[in-house]
Amino acid sequence: MGIGASIFLLALGAILAFAVNADISGLDISVIGWILMAAGLVGLVITLWFWNSRRRTVVTRSTAAPVAPVAGTGYAAEYQEVRQDDVPPPPPAYR
Repeated sequence: MGIGASIFLLALGAILAFAVNADISGLDISVIGWILMAAGLVGLVITLWFWNSRRRTVVTRSTAAPVAPVAGTGYAAEYQEVRQDDVPPPPPAYR
C-alpha cells in the first residue's frame, strides 16, 4: 500500500466515523470508519518504514591542499571520492 492509498483510507475512515449519521441494519458506520482509519495508519507507517530502510550510499569527498607550484605549472590539486554502501553484506550461503 502506498502513501496515497493510506491517506485515502484515513480520510474515508474519518468521514465515515465523524460525518456520516446513517443507520444500516447490522452495520455500524462509525466502527467501519475507525477500522478504515486504523488500516490507513498501519499502511502509512509500514510504507514510511520501507521507504526509510531502503539501501543508502554514503559518499565521502575530500580534497587535498594545493601543492607548492612547480616552475610555471601553477597549483596541483587532488580529488578523491569514496563510495560505500550502508548495508551489511548478505549472510554466507550454507550448503
